[in-house]
Amino acid sequence: MGEANKGAVPPGETEGKDEASRKHEPSGVLDRALSLVERLRRECPWDRAQTARSLVPHLLEESREAAEAILHGTSGELRDELGDLLLNLAFQIVVAEESGEFNREAVVRGLEEKMWRRHPHIFGEGQKESWEAIKAREREDRGEKDRGVLDGLPRGLDPLLRAHRIQDRVSGVGFDWSHARGALEKVREELDEVQQALEGEDAQALEEEVGDLLFAAVNLSRLAGVHATVALEGANAKFGRRFRRVEELAREKELPLTEAGLEELELLWRQAKREERPQDQ
Repeated sequence: MGEANKGAVPPGETEGKDEASRKHEPSGVLDRALSLVERLRRECPWDRAQTARSLVPHLLEESREAAEAILHGTSGELRDELGDLLLNLAFQIVVAEESGEFNREAVVRGLEEKMWRRHPHIFGEGQKESWEAIKAREREDRGEKDRGVLDGLPRGLDPLLRAHRIQDRVSGVGFDWSHARGALEKVREELDEVQQALEGEDAQALEEEVGDLLFAAVNLSRLAGVHATVALEGANAKFGRRFRRVEELAREKELPLTEAGLEELELLWRQAKREERPQDQ
């Protein structure tokens, strides 16, 4: 976004409004969450004692529970978990306001401006671009021109998500397959290398090749439009559901799992699969 467009008002807001006038507009539904936290901070000793840092474990936990509800829960469970997550976000904003770091207006305005920059084709600021290319330009605008493409990734990312983010970053500068077929061939290549490593006796080499295979599989998922973390979460849930059914079938036959043997367990597994809907098989 050019200098002439900086500070442009979002759709639906009157040109020229200042921050003071916006503060006195009628509060929206989400503002009620902030008001709720403000009251908790005034009247509850535990809530008043919390800091931005002390609340991080709760924020992480609620984020994870919201994701679980999206993937596996009911609409009612998702509603409740989003409420818990909203409470934690509201806490962070209110705590920052109390310390004078920033206020709710700055949070929302920063979000608006970021979306205007990253969706120029929607807000009339230019042609559609990839997010990674836009973010690279933003880093330059912040004086981070010499910063590496992979610098700045959050330290707490799990390895699967980190692989996805790394690949997104390098894709933004053109280092990527043009189609998922190229990534599929890379998976096959890495699988062959894993097979060769299995035939050797070098444990370090095997670990490295398995890592390359997993990285290539994440890239295939990404280019195919599937997020590897979500896909693996679904696979974990499906396997768990089916294996629990295997345990039920074994109990019905009074067959201890430890004595069943692989052949019998495989038969039970196939039965569990048949009992599920065709699309799950």
